[in-house]
Amino acid sequence: METLLLDSEDVASYAEMDRLIDAVEAAFAAYERGDVRMPAKSYIDLPQYEGDFRSMPAYLDVGDWDAAGVKWVNVHTRNPSEYGLPTVMGTMIYSEPETAFPRAIMDGTELTMNRTGAAAAVATDHLAIEDARSLGIVGAGVQAYTQLEAIATIRPIEEVVVSDIDEDRVGRFVEAFEDRFAVREGTPAEAAACDVCSTVTPVEEPIVTREMVGDRTHINAMGADAAGKHEIADEVLLDAKLVIDDFEQCTHSGEINVPWSAGILDADDVYGEIGEIVTGKKPGRTPEDGLSVFDSTGLAIQDVAAAHVVYEAADANGAGYAFDLLGLAGRFET
Repeated sequence: METLLLDSEDVASYAEMDRLIDAVEAAFAAYERGDVRMPAKSYIDLPQYEGDFRSMPAYLDVGDWDAAGVKWVNVHTRNPSEYGLPTVMGTMIYSEPETAFPRAIMDGTELTMNRTGAAAAVATDHLAIEDARSLGIVGAGVQAYTQLEAIATIRPIEEVVVSDIDEDRVGRFVEAFEDRFAVREGTPAEAAACDVCSTVTPVEEPIVTREMVGDRTHINAMGADAAGKHEIADEVLLDAKLVIDDFEQCTHSGEINVPWSAGILDADDVYGEIGEIVTGKKPGRTPEDGLSVFDSTGLAIQDVAAAHVVYEAADANGAGYAFDLLGLAGRFET
């Protein structure tokens, strides 16, 4: 038995977005049914290096298949300026649940970008208006690209408005998509007025206010992944049909963590978890709904589901580098 090593190009090639969206939706449903094992994300803080490590293990059983894995990911803010390395890097170990054999080791950074886009697409599919044709993106970093790719898979997106304080990032984003969409630079207000808006920034002071947001806009709040981060004004959250991915993570480090800690927002203001909607326990968008918000912190089950899609496709196509990680060749032959 051999382990498959998959680099970022392999992951990008075999993270087929339509299959990824289906797998992430299945993972949310399995979570709601109780068919997952997912310990809380653990942190190792390294203030002397202005960074931290995070471990995200999970097992899920969606019925047709089950899978297990762990993502080891960091956030080191000095990396780009001092070491020429990305701020965030991730490694995914994807394992066979029955034997624990490591099926694959793959780049977790590309995997994270794609599964984050897929999660936004699942929420958009259930909460946005059916004929949504405009998408606003606040923040033109790496996450913005898969937000557009994923959401355009489930809605007929034609117009894209992207906003970022870094004009070079905006220019690169526009250039990447101008042959496929009517994409242009805009203000946060213009982005937030679109049919769908994804926010993918690390800010701690809200940049999307109630006055900016359209009456039927669906917002994917994707940027907050640590205590203190806060992209969306409290008034937006209070007025919206507010859906979260996980109660504990969202109240600790998601978009709602700041108003929750301050007592501005409580459990009565949360409509439900995305798993309740995808399983049909609660309705998604209804004709009476106006503004909606999905607070996504990113769950380990999403990584495992995405790793399943990538591994199965890569293995079937003979991609990656297969090697004897555990040195088992010949040791158990009879």
